[in-house]
Amino acid sequence: MHPFILNMAHSCHILVEGNPAIIYASRRGTPDKMLPILKPFLEKFWEERATSGEYSDTPDCLVAQIVVRLGFEFCEDDFSNLRVGAKFNRDVEYLYQVAADRSLSIWSTTAAYRQNPELGLQSCQPWTGQ
Repeated sequence: MHPFILNMAHSCHILVEGNPAIIYASRRGTPDKMLPILKPFLEKFWEERATSGEYSDTPDCLVAQIVVRLGFEFCEDDFSNLRVGAKFNRDVEYLYQVAADRSLSIWSTTAAYRQNPELGLQSCQPWTGQ
């Protein structure tokens, strides 16, 4: 396989505290690709929530807006690259967790996760930046 294709294929999940949806992106899931999209988006999202003073449906709005943003960023003409569901995918390498306190945590999967992805974050380790 061509090295460029390999670099683009890293998959990830995005989880939002307070919402059971599991967002799956089949490519560009590495922190060097995802963080430049996700961090500025989250800053703007939290700023707009503070301005509006509306917080009751924040997890639901956040999931919807993340899907819209990621769809705009990298779905192009292949919309199967982005999905929302209730199950963890075995091929995921990174999980991004947006907490209610507005923090963003990055987790990397382990062999235990790949054997039983339904364990979710319990079978992942904090990403160390390496």
